[in-house]
Amino acid sequence: MPRLPHRPPRRIVVGALLVLVAAAMAASAVPAAGAPHRAKPRFSHLDPGGPARYAERVPVNLVFVGFEPGKHVQSGKFRAGLPERYRPLVRSRLPYGIKDFLGIDYRYRYNVRFTDTAYENRFFQTLGKLATPAPLTAFQQQYNDQQRNVLDVTANHFIDAPTVERWLALHPPRGVDTRQDTVFFVNWYGRKDFKFHVYTKTNEPDPDTHYNFGVQRQSRKIIAWGGTTPDDEENGLGRLRRVWFHDLSAGPESWTDNWNVDDADVDEDGVADFRLPPVWEYLAKGGFRPRSALSGDLAKVARYVAINLLFTSSPLYPPALTPPRLPRTINLDSNTYEGWDGVDASDGFIKPGLLVDELAEIQPLQRFDYDEQELPFTGEARRCYELWLADESCVPETGLPGFANLFAFNAANLARTRDDTGKVDYELPIFNYSTNDDLSAPFLGFADDNYVDGTQSFVFGFISPSIVESGYGLTTTLIHEVGHHLALSHPHDGYDYEDDVDYEDLGPFNFVSSGDESNSMMSYIDLNWDFSQFDRDNMNRFLAAAYTSNANRIAAAVLADPDAGKALVRLRAADRLLGAAKSSFGGHRYLRASALAVAAYREVVAAARIVGVPVATSKAGSTVAQPAAAARSSARHLRESMVDTLAPDSRRARR
Repeated sequence: MPRLPHRPPRRIVVGALLVLVAAAMAASAVPAAGAPHRAKPRFSHLDPGGPARYAERVPVNLVFVGFEPGKHVQSGKFRAGLPERYRPLVRSRLPYGIKDFLGIDYRYRYNVRFTDTAYENRFFQTLGKLATPAPLTAFQQQYNDQQRNVLDVTANHFIDAPTVERWLALHPPRGVDTRQDTVFFVNWYGRKDFKFHVYTKTNEPDPDTHYNFGVQRQSRKIIAWGGTTPDDEENGLGRLRRVWFHDLSAGPESWTDNWNVDDADVDEDGVADFRLPPVWEYLAKGGFRPRSALSGDLAKVARYVAINLLFTSSPLYPPALTPPRLPRTINLDSNTYEGWDGVDASDGFIKPGLLVDELAEIQPLQRFDYDEQELPFTGEARRCYELWLADESCVPETGLPGFANLFAFNAANLARTRDDTGKVDYELPIFNYSTNDDLSAPFLGFADDNYVDGTQSFVFGFISPSIVESGYGLTTTLIHEVGHHLALSHPHDGYDYEDDVDYEDLGPFNFVSSGDESNSMMSYIDLNWDFSQFDRDNMNRFLAAAYTSNANRIAAAVLADPDAGKALVRLRAADRLLGAAKSSFGGHRYLRASALAVAAYREVVAAARIVGVPVATSKAGSTVAQPAAAARSSARHLRESMVDTLAPDSRRARR
C-alpha cells in the first residue's frame, strides 16, 4: 500500500512559530565570527554537556463538593498526604537499575476548597436532571449480595460523564481556575435529592469492530472522568481545561473493585487489594473503611492517581527517540504477518488515517505518515512466534529470554521492512501478528524495549477471531502502543518521586485503576480513542526536556572543536530560545515551550554543521544485544505497564 501522507498539523500555535521565525531571522542577521574564540563562552540557558533544567510551580486545585470540612474531610490530614515535589524519570530503565531523570523539577501549589451550599445545590440539581433511570449493574447487584455491605443499592441511574466534566470545567466555584490541574471530589450521598448512579460514556465504539464498550460492558460503568481536550471530536470542551472528577457516591463499580466489601484479596493473588469503597461504607458504623480514613484515602487518590499519573507523570520510554539526532518526520512502518485463514487483517482492522491523525495530535511538531506491507507467517517467523507463546527462546545464542523472540527475529530481518530510508528521519517499526485462535496471543499488544537499557525498540499488535469477538481491532491497539513508544505511560501505573517507588494497579495500589477513568487513549477503559489534555501537557514537557538535553550534548561537542568560534552565533541564538522555552514552561504554556526547545535544538544542530561535528542517529532500539548485555535483562522485565494484556482475569476482559 502506498504511504499515506498526513495533512498539516492542526494545533500548532501560530504565535509560538512566529516567535521562532523571528528569533531565527535575528540570529542569521548577526555576522559570523571570523576567528576562533579561546575563552570559554558563557550562556544563560544553554548548558553544554549538562542536563535539561526545567522548573515549574504547578498549581493544583482540589475541590470538595458535598464533603463537609471537619465532618467528612480533615483538611490538615488531607494536605499531609500530598507531595511537595516531583521529578519525572524514564520508567523503562528502572528494571535495569538506571535512574534517568528528565531534568524537570515540579513543586506543587495547592488550592484546597470546600464548596458552599449554593454551589452544591446547583451542581446536584444538574446531576438529578441528567440522571436517567437504569437497571442495577451486575456489580451493584454483586455488592448487594454480600454479607458485609451496609446498605442495598436501589433504583440506579445513568449519568453521562462528559456532560458532567463539561459542567464542572465551565462552572467552577469561586477561586478555582479550571485551566489549572483540578480534581473535583464529589459526594452526593446524604442529600434528600440523592440518587444511586453510575457514569457512562457511550459515543465512541471501536473504529474497526464497531463494538461499543460503553454500551455493552457492565464493567464500563464508572465513578470518575476527565481530561477531555478543547477539540476532542466527540466531546470537545471548546476551551482549554484540565479537570478530573472522582465521585465516591457513585457506583459501586467494577473497575476499581469497590463493589467488593467482603474480601481483602479480590484477585486472589495472596496480596490484599487496597481500594476506596462507596462513600456510605465510610460514613456508616461498621462500614468497610472507618470515617477517620476518608481524608487520607482521598489524599491517596489525589497523589497517586491525579498528580502522579495524570497531571505530572513520568514517561514510560525515553522521549528522545534516536539521540542525539532527533527526528522531524516519523514513518509508521506497519508490517503484518498474515496468519488468520481467509482474512486480510491489515486491510480489515487498521484505519491508517485515524492512526496518523491521533498520533499527530500528541506530537504536532513532528510529521507522521504511514505505510504497510504484508509478511508471510511461515518458517522462522512462525517458529519464533510459537516459541514466544511458550516463553522459549528461538535465539538462545544471544542470551535473550523467550519473551524477546519477536524483537530478536524482527531486528535480524529489519532490512526488508526499511523502505523509506532517506525519505523520513525515523521509521517506527510496527509488527502485527494475525493468527487463528489456536495461536492467539494473550495480549492486545506491547511496546517492547531493547533488553539492554530500556530503550524503546518495536511495537507489536495482535489480532485473532477471539480478540475481534472481544471488541478490538488493530487501530486502537496501535495508537495506544505507539503512544507508549513515543513515551506515554498508562494512567494506572507510574512513579512516585518522594516514595521512590514505581507502581501499578495491584495490591496496595489497586485503587489507582481509577486513573483509567479518564479521556486518555493510554487507559484500558476503551471508552475513547483520543489522547487527553494531560497526555498532551506531559508529552510537550517531555519533549522540551529531551530537545534541550540533546542540544546541550551537541553543544559540548561543538565547543570542543577548534573552529567553535564560527558557530557561536547559532549557539547564542539557541541560548535565547531556551530562555524563552523555560519561561513558557514555567508559565504552563507547554506546547510553546516544546516548540521553542525544538527551535533551539535545530540552532545547535546548525552550529554542528558549520564546524563539521557529526550528529549521529542512535540505533540502540533496533540492535540485538550481545549475551553479556542481555544477561542483565530478565524474562519478566516487562511488567503490566509495558504489556497490554487481555488475560481472562484482567480488568479489560471484564463484562
